[in-house]
Amino acid sequence: MIKDIGIIRILKTGPSSKIRDLGRMGYSAWGVPCAEPADRKAFIWNNHLLRNQKNDAQLEINQPGFEVQFSEPTVICFAGAKAEIKINNQLSSSFGIQQIAANDILHVGKFSIGSVLYVGIRGGFQSEIVMGSRSMFASVTSKAHIDKGDEVNFFTNMTARLSSSYARATYDTDYLTTEIISVYPGPEWHLLSSAQKQFLQSSKFHVSQMKNTMAVQLEELLPNKLSEMLTSPVFPGTVQLTPGGKLICLMQDAQVTGGYPRVLQLDTSEWNILAQKKPGSTFSFKII
Repeated sequence: MIKDIGIIRILKTGPSSKIRDLGRMGYSAWGVPCAEPADRKAFIWNNHLLRNQKNDAQLEINQPGFEVQFSEPTVICFAGAKAEIKINNQLSSSFGIQQIAANDILHVGKFSIGSVLYVGIRGGFQSEIVMGSRSMFASVTSKAHIDKGDEVNFFTNMTARLSSSYARATYDTDYLTTEIISVYPGPEWHLLSSAQKQFLQSSKFHVSQMKNTMAVQLEELLPNKLSEMLTSPVFPGTVQLTPGGKLICLMQDAQVTGGYPRVLQLDTSEWNILAQKKPGSTFSFKII
């Protein structure tokens, strides 16, 4: 099979659009985060529909206003947030497969549900590989995120036409609106009082404006007298409690060690839920 090279040209973008694959594993001892997708469910679904390899790189878009032009015909797929999608100014679905012709322009507008959209492409985006991964991360890859004017390669002539009917099959979007996030007790859970544990299990929490790919900070405070501890391993989904009472949920680009008590740990299947919460949205923890 001949794989000709096509190019996407970034016409517009926000500051946090990135190329992602399933991340770089085995480098935490050197302080390198995994930098995996915030919503693994959406990422894996796209590659499944496109008949890609599980790890093929995709675009992770966190803000409206993204616009890109394709130099060659290809097939793309959307999953994650529900957004206003236009191809050549014509409204299109924000879920499933779309055929792209040469010079087509894709525009991502307002997000109506959720906050992270994935755009997969047949064969995956062919950006640079560093430490076995294409995931963009500051000080590891040459760029921390995609900028206006950037060009990224992809393979064209990859496959015969894929039917868009596959895209409407079974993708479950209920997680985009659920307000329950299941968590395990963290390593320092036992240091909390009964009242503090009850607060975590019975309260409704609001996502603050302090939300990015490093961490999500919650509005509600949990007063405590816990002291900082020796630096210990942390992971995406770890919920730290600061001496000031702030609850910080670490995300996919978080550091690999931390000095705050780790009071909760999200299951990997629950990262998707938190990643898709917009600032101001609410949820409750359910202790497993």
